[in-house]
Amino acid sequence: MTAAIPGTAAIRAGIGLLGAIGFALSYDALRQMAAAVHIRGPLTYAFPLVIDGFIAIGIGSLLILRAASPHARLYVWALVGLATATSIWANALHAIRLNQAPRHSSTLLLDDVTVGVLSAIPPLALAGAVHLYLLVHRHNQPERHNRHNSAGKATATFDRQSSSTGHQPARSAPSSPAPAAHTADTAAGDGTNDPVAPQPTAKARSQGRPATASMDELLAIGRTAPRGRGGRISRRNVEAAIRAAGHSIGKDRLTEATRALQDEADRHEAEHAYADA
Repeated sequence: MTAAIPGTAAIRAGIGLLGAIGFALSYDALRQMAAAVHIRGPLTYAFPLVIDGFIAIGIGSLLILRAASPHARLYVWALVGLATATSIWANALHAIRLNQAPRHSSTLLLDDVTVGVLSAIPPLALAGAVHLYLLVHRHNQPERHNRHNSAGKATATFDRQSSSTGHQPARSAPSSPAPAAHTADTAAGDGTNDPVAPQPTAKARSQGRPATASMDELLAIGRTAPRGRGGRISRRNVEAAIRAAGHSIGKDRLTEATRALQDEADRHEAEHAYADA
């Protein structure tokens, strides 16, 4: 576990405090701008949330879409940048117009173009928020679909392979205990007190059973294996599916197959997110 950097908690607290103060100051200026564009009564208090709240929603969407395609992330960044620029412009305009107003006057007078632009912000924010929701929903949909359907596909594929090849699940039982037991019996027969068998060398391991399937066949079986946590390719599930199909596989070939399947899944997810965006 990585040790926490000294001062991290103080920096986080400072960031939170600075964000709260900045929001309060921006909120006051935007509320006065809402009154200047003739938004009535208590609704002036909701106007700042439309602008600054949209910025917060956009940043949260970027965190959720960190694995999405660059095109989708660029679109969200554009919305966040536009909302941020709007908030800065409205705050600056608020100060300038108050500075130009007659002395001891707190009334903001805006031109027709400015009033029209500020009045168009709420419906634009509504449309942007709905589109952000659809984008986040489409990004998470393929992962949930794979988790629900992978178990059924693996079972159906295994049944078809078993009926066509005649292989039974019992063949997937590991055969490693037999050599270990033989070594222990040999050691006991020699009169030694230590029954622990020596670890096999790399040369001995390489002389094991030959592969019973090509890499393409292993990848085809691995695609039917259930996904692991977070929708990732599970090394354990891939190995179980291959052995259940009646094939043997070594550690190196299993690693190669797992990496190839994960790379393939990452490419498909990126292509799907780009197409949906």
